[in-house]
Amino acid sequence: MSLAGLLVAAAVLQCGIAMLNLFLVPLLKFQPELVRAPLLLREIFHVHAWFISLTLAIFATLTFRFAREIAFGSNELGRWLAAAIGIFWGVRTVLQVAYYSSSHWRGRLDRTLVHVALLLLYGGFAAVYLWAAFGR
Repeated sequence: MSLAGLLVAAAVLQCGIAMLNLFLVPLLKFQPELVRAPLLLREIFHVHAWFISLTLAIFATLTFRFAREIAFGSNELGRWLAAAIGIFWGVRTVLQVAYYSSSHWRGRLDRTLVHVALLLLYGGFAAVYLWAAFGR
């Protein structure tokens, strides 16, 4: 698959994550914990979820629209955008390993598979965007 094709695939997946992120509370059954949390913490959680979704939707939209330009490095803005998105996903990949406690998934096959899949997905996003930014 070409770099432009990989960027479009990343955009599709980012759209999916943006949508999925809006439903994390019911998917992960967080409602009881959120109800017990202070109002400010609940509000921050929801605002951050919306803004992460919005950020990913913006990344995806820009990537859809400019995938060829980003892939071919035809302008500096595209390279900077690819670098920024690649760094975003690179940091997220590191956090997947370094920040989250392994107690959340260790010993549970389903959660371990999700953890590994997310690690590969986020790392893949980072690799594709950083390749577009610096792979010339």
